[in-house]
Amino acid sequence: MSWWKKAVVYQVYPKSFNDTTGSGVGDLAGITEKLDYLKELGITVIWLSPVYESPGDDNGYDISNYEQIDPAFGTMEDMEQLIAEAKKRGIYIVMDLVVNHTSDEHEWFEEAKSSRDNPYRNYYIWRDPVDGGVPNDLQSTFGGSAWEYSEETGQYYLHLFSKKQPDLNWENPAMRQDVYQMMNFWLDKGIGGFRLDVIDLIGKQPDQLVTADGPKLHDYLQEMNEATFGHRDVLTVGETWSATVQNAKQYSNPDGSELSMVFQFEHILLDQQDDGEKWDLKPLNLVDLKRTLAKWQTELGDEGWNSLFWNNHDTPRIVSRWGNDEEYRQESAKLFAILLHLMKGTPYIYQGEEIGMTNYEMASLDDIYDIESINMYHERLAAGHSEADILTSINAKGRDHARTPMQWRGDQAHAGFTAGQPWIPVNDNFTEINVAQNLAEKDSVFATYQQLIQYRRDHDIVVKGDFQLLYPDHPAVFAYKRQWQDDAFVVFANVSEEGQTVDVAELSLNDVIINNYDEVTVRDGQLTLEPYQAIAITID
Repeated sequence: MSWWKKAVVYQVYPKSFNDTTGSGVGDLAGITEKLDYLKELGITVIWLSPVYESPGDDNGYDISNYEQIDPAFGTMEDMEQLIAEAKKRGIYIVMDLVVNHTSDEHEWFEEAKSSRDNPYRNYYIWRDPVDGGVPNDLQSTFGGSAWEYSEETGQYYLHLFSKKQPDLNWENPAMRQDVYQMMNFWLDKGIGGFRLDVIDLIGKQPDQLVTADGPKLHDYLQEMNEATFGHRDVLTVGETWSATVQNAKQYSNPDGSELSMVFQFEHILLDQQDDGEKWDLKPLNLVDLKRTLAKWQTELGDEGWNSLFWNNHDTPRIVSRWGNDEEYRQESAKLFAILLHLMKGTPYIYQGEEIGMTNYEMASLDDIYDIESINMYHERLAAGHSEADILTSINAKGRDHARTPMQWRGDQAHAGFTAGQPWIPVNDNFTEINVAQNLAEKDSVFATYQQLIQYRRDHDIVVKGDFQLLYPDHPAVFAYKRQWQDDAFVVFANVSEEGQTVDVAELSLNDVIINNYDEVTVRDGQLTLEPYQAIAITID
């Protein structure tokens, strides 16, 4: 069995994790300093968000030099020390890699834009104006046209994200070989693999308005696999917003020809309107969530591998999004941990999730730092939306929520994140929610994550067992059964603020594995669940 199937991954957003220099920005030395904390949690992989040289237009996802560390984070020596010190503790470093696009300050693009005859010209995607304007109607994820005019050569270049993030031309074999050479540079340093940013976009065909899942996508991935990580024992995960169960089987085929696993986002899209616009909100329907996650648990089967996550650097914090981050914050945080970590797949923890960190309130444009949210604010204001409605959407879905600094201590300025002025404000609730407080309490959110990680490590049923959704139409209770050989357990979770009961007369309940309340109440074949109570219990 591949080692990454039993692994638990912890995502570090370096800019907001731990600052050792007083700059207000987290750094690589700060991550190394906290490795013992992560080892105590029990994780075995760190997914490291980008630390490459970057002008920071999109917080490092705009890379200007793939083989240099951004000075804000430290030096290459700091990176090599982090890899080595993590390895001593049995922890792999998986690097976040963006090969769909670069920064417009990358040497390749500086060359490419200088002349239509430059050798690097076809490393990017250029088109002539059409009727004096943009080549077509492709839109940027960050708002506006996906085409930007370049005065130097009189053509437009494609950028599916910021105009400072020009898209690479994957149809160019020379460009692909340079990417593979760069990937091997990092693999040779001993990293444990890659998280591949928006990798489902590299096969794009912009003239046909095709962005995701282009016809050559899997050819490119198989070529990448063969040229780089395919012969190494590493973890690879692709960010694939367009993934379906069927193509996920291709991405993560057990034959190892492409990736270890993918991130699919079907469940993450359930609280937006059907128009596909993330800012148009609707309440979560728990029945839809259950059916979506169950589909990925059962239909993928043994033909692929799941990534399990609630949070990352692009999404709001789950305890605030779908839980109750006030009266039932700890119960909610533990409930979502129990639900996720006992499913089949590789779980991902986003920094601060393990202590129950929450969203923070953005009262005006001055409180917003993320380029996507800022662009949306201006676009919607110009389109006639009220500022109040815009802020409601940003407070629900904005990316800044995940990027406030890690809350280490309640008795130090800026939660112990920095001795300087943090690049983005610390959430005011750090005095109540912090690592020190979690470590001091035996029944903390942190302790729940520790227990779940250890259970996964000790019990193959979590990794190998079959999955069966129970009570599929119950509007408030999410329950499922896991079975492997002679072992079985059931998870019950009440995702509501009201007490619930479910019929368990046909289940022979035995030993409690984990419970975020003190008691399990069963009378006359009925299990009573308190608000946001989650229980895992073995059955005959």
